[in-house]
Amino acid sequence: MKSMAIVIREDAYDKLLTPLVFAYLASAEQTQVDMLFVNWAVKALTAEGAAGLRMDGRHAGDEQRVRDAVAKAGLPNDVYEILKALKATGCVNLYACSLAGAIFGVDEGNLIPEAEGIVGASWFLNEKAAKADHCQYF
Repeated sequence: MKSMAIVIREDAYDKLLTPLVFAYLASAEQTQVDMLFVNWAVKALTAEGAAGLRMDGRHAGDEQRVRDAVAKAGLPNDVYEILKALKATGCVNLYACSLAGAIFGVDEGNLIPEAEGIVGASWFLNEKAAKADHCQYF
């Protein structure tokens, strides 16, 4: 697989882990990964939003155990550190959805520097998802 597009809409720590790990594993095989953060997930592309991510309510009591297990598996257990690691691969692009940004208060002023920028969902679907070998939605 040469390219993959991932759309993420969830903002709970545990629900972000899967798409982030999929992106990391794909990038290890030199797959180009383009990720669009929509809905609540767009907040993960801000330093404050990434730091505030918590486990989904029904699993909240397991948060520290999961974070410890993620670290033991060799990944950073902090979402912002994972995003930095993804960007450092040179194979992953992070995009914020413009509509989600407008709704949830994400703009160029608070977007993390690792993000490519804020784009329209239609642009992402036409330029990235439609041209990718594989698409995933979380």
